[in-house]
Amino acid sequence: MDLRELRYFAAVYRERNLTAAARTCFVSQPSISTAITNLEAELGTTLFIRHKKGVAPTASAEQFHALARRIIDEADAARSLFRKPSTKITLTLGLMRTLDVARTIALLKPLTARNDIALRLVGSEERADARIVSKSMLGDDEHFVPLWSERYVAALPPSHPLTLKEKLRAADLADAAMIDRCHCEQSAFFGRTSARRPSAAIAQSEDWAMALVAAGVGIAIVPEGVAKGHPDVAVREIDVRVKREVGFAYRASMPLADALKDFVGKLRKQRRKPERTGQRLVGKRRDRA
Repeated sequence: MDLRELRYFAAVYRERNLTAAARTCFVSQPSISTAITNLEAELGTTLFIRHKKGVAPTASAEQFHALARRIIDEADAARSLFRKPSTKITLTLGLMRTLDVARTIALLKPLTARNDIALRLVGSEERADARIVSKSMLGDDEHFVPLWSERYVAALPPSHPLTLKEKLRAADLADAAMIDRCHCEQSAFFGRTSARRPSAAIAQSEDWAMALVAAGVGIAIVPEGVAKGHPDVAVREIDVRVKREVGFAYRASMPLADALKDFVGKLRKQRRKPERTGQRLVGKRRDRA
């Protein structure tokens, strides 16, 4: 058992998907699979059950994750203990409000792990060296490296009667109390109907919208990655294919810092790997760089 295998295990546990875990670790999927197989053989137990959409952690994985996470954190702390202070380069990264926490943490770790970088996070509209935004927010002079694509779903209070349906139509929500969100794409879902919708609340952030849903205030149309991070709400598919593509954006007219060049290079390299192994990767279209 080595530290790299523990990191790969933690990524699979977080992402619930081998391909997504490989992407966040900047390695190939076979590397992730081999690490999990080695751990399972060494521990003498099954850690994940494979299914069509990814993997599900077993009771053994749930128990092992807390220990693995502690070992990883302690190793990182030990590595930093005797490092000499160095001159740090400040990098400012703009984040749109509707990023889900798990993916954002995994994406930023390669930057925060470097002791020569001081990372500063700002809103997506503020001045920054680069941004992580939806493709719909891309500026005319920006290059775009796709990171992931996700659909929109309906988040409902667990006791709401519409949870009895597996998939919801716009007509199902015509008279439902809705939680509107800032920077919201749900107009694409309701655009086909002229029915007037009652608004129960307007949320300034995804977390606030999900809290209002959990409290029973209303229903929200949110990115799937945001919804799956809140076990206290019910999630249902919607019959309109509303999706967004999230990526790393940077201005073509301004040179990238060396750290960001390396970061972008790893992102592009990771996007190419699944194509060679026959795996499907969201956002296979070439970026404009």
